[in-house]
Amino acid sequence: MAEHNDLGRLGEEIALKHLRDKGFTIRETNWRFGKDEIDIIAEKDNYLVIVEVKTRQSAVFGEPEVFVNANKQRFLIRATQAYIEKFDIDFETRFDIVSIILNNTTKRVHHLEDAFYPVL
Repeated sequence: MAEHNDLGRLGEEIALKHLRDKGFTIRETNWRFGKDEIDIIAEKDNYLVIVEVKTRQSAVFGEPEVFVNANKQRFLIRATQAYIEKFDIDFETRFDIVSIILNNTTKRVHHLEDAFYPVL
């Protein structure tokens, strides 16, 4: 498997631990709707929390969270709508990003709550 896939999987494991440590209940990981995928679906304080995990080895080209562009946000919103409809969810929903820098000398986790809002 490609090295970037291994890094991404490790980043998701780190994000899951971080969220659990912060009191989140994990509902799903890697939930798919067609070609769209939500990394983590969680609950906390009566919110359905959609979490995109971005892991990089460095911030040379920008912090990992800047790679959650408008196109990616549209995919996440579309998949979230499908999830809400499929499971008849009646919680407020928010979109978080867990940004991770991970290499041989650094492990930094930055959790951005309400990282973006769906456009109506």
